[in-house]
Amino acid sequence: MFERVTSRSSRTSLIRTRAAVLAAGLGASVALGAGVAVAADTTAASGAASAAHAVQAQAAAQAEAAKAQAAQAEKAAKAKQTAAAKAAKAKQAAQAAAKKKQASWMSPVKSYKLSASYAASGGMWASKHSGQDYAVPTGTPVVAVHGGTVVKAGGNGAGDGPAYGNAVVVKHSNGKYSQYAHLSSVNVKAGQVVKTGQKIALSGNTGNSSGPHLHFEIRTTPNYGSAINPATFLRANGVTL
Repeated sequence: MFERVTSRSSRTSLIRTRAAVLAAGLGASVALGAGVAVAADTTAASGAASAAHAVQAQAAAQAEAAKAQAAQAEKAAKAKQTAAAKAAKAKQAAQAAAKKKQASWMSPVKSYKLSASYAASGGMWASKHSGQDYAVPTGTPVVAVHGGTVVKAGGNGAGDGPAYGNAVVVKHSNGKYSQYAHLSSVNVKAGQVVKTGQKIALSGNTGNSSGPHLHFEIRTTPNYGSAINPATFLRANGVTL
C-alpha cells in the first residue's frame, strides 16, 4: 500500500514538472514573438523617418533651386532694364547732339520778307549791297545767329558809319563775324558773350533805310568791306532761309 502511494506521488510530480517546462517554453515563445514584433515596429518607424527626411530634403532642394532661378531671372530683368535705360539715354544724347548741331546757326529773325539780297545793285548803296535785308516790323526781336562775343555795339553803325544806324557786330569761334544794322534798340554791349538764339536787339529803321528792316551781314573781319554772301554761309551751316 505504501509503495503505490509513492508511485502516484512521483507521477504527479513528473506531470507538474513537465507542465512547468511546457509553460516556460510557451512563455519564451511569447516573449520571443513580442521581441520580434517590437524589432519590426522599430525598423518600420526608422524607415518612415528616413523617407520623411528624404522628402523634406528634396523639398528643400527644390525650394532652393526655385529661389536661385528667381534670383537669376530678377538679375536678368534688371540687366535688361539697365541696358534699355542706357540705350534710351544714348538715344536722347544723340537727339540732343543733333538738335544742338541743327541749332548751331540760325536765322537772325523768325519771319521776314527778303527786300534786298547780297551783291544787289541800286541807288541805296555806294557799290554792291553788302548783306541781306529782311523786311520786318520795327521792334521785331533780332537774335544772334551763333554764339560768340560782341565786339561792337551802338550808334553810328557801331563804328562803321551812320548809314548803318544802330548796329551790333558779334565775333564767332570760327573766325567769322555777324553784323546787324538799322536797329531801333541795342540790348547788348561790347565784350558781352551771347548764345545762339539770344536776343541782342530790336529791328528798326535807323540810318540809311527806306523802311523798317534788318540789314544782316557775315564778315571775315569786324569792319565794313569784308562781307561775304550771308545766305550762302548760313545755308552751308544748316540754316533754312
